[in-house]
Amino acid sequence: MADGLKLHFDVDGTDFTVAGECSSKVKKTLKQLGFDPELIRRVAIAMYEGEINMVIHANGGTIDVEISPESVVVILKDTGPGIPDLDKAMQEGFSTASNTVRELGFGAGMGLPNMKKYTDKMEVDTVPGVGTTVTLSVIV
Repeated sequence: MADGLKLHFDVDGTDFTVAGECSSKVKKTLKQLGFDPELIRRVAIAMYEGEINMVIHANGGTIDVEISPESVVVILKDTGPGIPDLDKAMQEGFSTASNTVRELGFGAGMGLPNMKKYTDKMEVDTVPGVGTTVTLSVIV
């Protein structure tokens, strides 16, 4: 892993039953590479939240993960509706999820706040009507 490891995933935005598979694969990879369990937990939680958000709000997207001895960087990209009010979306408990999504146990409004909480750096680039790219970084 001298130069790092890059992983790519396509997130199916139509099937909640597979949501979380990408973050599970990254968690397993980080374990195999011998990363610290606390770092693995942080990456897995933040990535899972992003993955679920892509299914709930954006009809899926892509996730690229760059693993190096210094950091784990997760780039979640979608072509969904974008986030009209990022400040509001960053507030714990604020959600635009549908009642159907909430009945499935998702959409509690903790996705973006948890993504920020469990990473060392989070950048959100969102354009309403175009999509959102969230870059999460966890330093080793």
